[in-house]
Amino acid sequence: MKPKFVQTKNVKGFINLVQDLKNKPENITKIGLVYGNAGLGKTKTALYLSFQFDSIYIRATNKMTTKWFLEELTKELDEIPRFFTADIFRQCVNVLKNKPQMIIVDEVDYLLSDFKTIETLRDLHDETGIPIVFVGMSLVKHKLKKHTHLFDRISEIYNFTEFEYSDIKQIVDEISEVDMTKEVISAIHQKAKSFRKIVEVINTLENIAQINGIKMIDENIVREVFGG
Repeated sequence: MKPKFVQTKNVKGFINLVQDLKNKPENITKIGLVYGNAGLGKTKTALYLSFQFDSIYIRATNKMTTKWFLEELTKELDEIPRFFTADIFRQCVNVLKNKPQMIIVDEVDYLLSDFKTIETLRDLHDETGIPIVFVGMSLVKHKLKKHTHLFDRISEIYNFTEFEYSDIKQIVDEISEVDMTKEVISAIHQKAKSFRKIVEVINTLENIAQINGIKMIDENIVREVFGG
């Protein structure tokens, strides 16, 4: 399997959202939201873009408090967190003003039980003008809408949708070491709904091709893999 990051339609949508945020004028908020079902590659894309755009990636966790989040952010900024929450906040503001970096907050759903952290991130944005991207599950948009004063600050939204046939074909074309018929790609599209599963199927088919000296995977082989 070829070690390549495939820019599917969802990845391109995420990239466009980031670029739109970064290009917004000073008087427009630069807060974005990316959401969708599990298994569609949101986290992998967020990590990939954090490197591409020299950004800070933080994964929220269960029971994460505002101070805990700010401490993690401070460490990502190569600073030693101070003791009091207010001091840590000012510490982050000062560093980000001197060296602006976009912040990508993954698993933002964990922060929705107590909106203090989200509000602190909004304040951080207002103080520094840096783009902030929230990444969450399919219901995160609905949950944020309940808090109008926060939701109205989100200027860009992208919804990760299920993989289409063209996405599967692109993935196969770019990472598979063996050719596959359109019937095989259709079968993968119907059966494999997560990116991890798609990669697993491709890897299995590659192994079958290698063992049997096959250059092209057809529907008969994939039927055996999927059990008919």
